[in-house]
Amino acid sequence: MARPEQVLALEPQHELKFRGPFTDVVTATLKLTNPTDRNVCFKVKTTAPRRYCVRPNSGVIDARASINVSVMLQPFDYDPNEKSKHKFMVQSMLAPYDMTDMEGVWKEAKPEELMDSKLRCAFEMPLENDKTHENVSNKTVSSSASSVKTEHSVLPKSASASLDDGEVKKIMEECKRLQMEVQRLREENKQIREDDGLRKRKVTSMANPHSSTMVTSTMRDEGLSTRLLALCVLFFVIGVIVGKLAL
Repeated sequence: MARPEQVLALEPQHELKFRGPFTDVVTATLKLTNPTDRNVCFKVKTTAPRRYCVRPNSGVIDARASINVSVMLQPFDYDPNEKSKHKFMVQSMLAPYDMTDMEGVWKEAKPEELMDSKLRCAFEMPLENDKTHENVSNKTVSSSASSVKTEHSVLPKSASASLDDGEVKKIMEECKRLQMEVQRLREENKQIREDDGLRKRKVTSMANPHSSTMVTSTMRDEGLSTRLLALCVLFFVIGVIVGKLAL
């Protein structure tokens, strides 16, 4: 009795193409589509199981669903004069409604329930023009990746630069405030000296009060000088900080 026709739709239908170079694993994709209203069990077999890795190599495809099977060719020494004799077979059967054990289903399957499709393998090496195009594409991808990395590396610097600008702005505002404070103290000190000069002239004829006023004026001058000196030192430190941030 002839086997039923394959219910699964295969893409590609007849040939799996593997394109070199074959110094690394080369993968071909086989798409299996189930157009029926029943679940379908499938298995993928090959005549050279040591040369290929198939994932998944078996399973169940739901009704009206598809699955991609990755066929990975292991690295080997390619001989362009040698034609590939490797073949693949996709075996399938309608899944029983009460299926619980897929392996048991395959063991108990009758020959008239099994369907299969065969595919041959073809190895291709890229042409010189294709190699040049691939090299250019790889360089373009590398350049794009480098640009992305550069942008990512610049972002933190920009953020830190913005942060420094904010700090500089705050320090400059503080410097302006200190300058106004120093100017105010200078004017106050000048006014105090003028007042002390008037007092000195008024008390030139008095001996004891003269000594007391002179001591008081001297203490005021020393207090103001100390405050001015502290503010100048603080202003100098802030200037040094601003200079470092500007660099």
